[in-house]
Amino acid sequence: MHSSFATLALSSLLLTACGSSDKTASASDGAAQNSKAGMEKCMGIAKAGQNDCGTSQHACAAQATKDAGAEEWLYLPKGTCDKIPGAKVKPKKA
Repeated sequence: MHSSFATLALSSLLLTACGSSDKTASASDGAAQNSKAGMEKCMGIAKAGQNDCGTSQHACAAQATKDAGAEEWLYLPKGTCDKIPGAKVKPKKA
């Protein structure tokens, strides 16, 4: 009987944890969207393997193959990119 209680308690704990992780994932998705507010894409300064997203050369973050690739970019707080020599703000799509 003790074993059944332990199994029931563990199952209950796991279900609670799974339910709260869904809420956490939703909250973190919202946080990711909010984290881009006040940010801009700054091109030409990413180190190899340190870019934030894809370009015409590859589809994902961390796939830059050389330092300071012209298309490679990082998210930086707005106004920061203009202060970095050789960097330029990525134009927004029309």
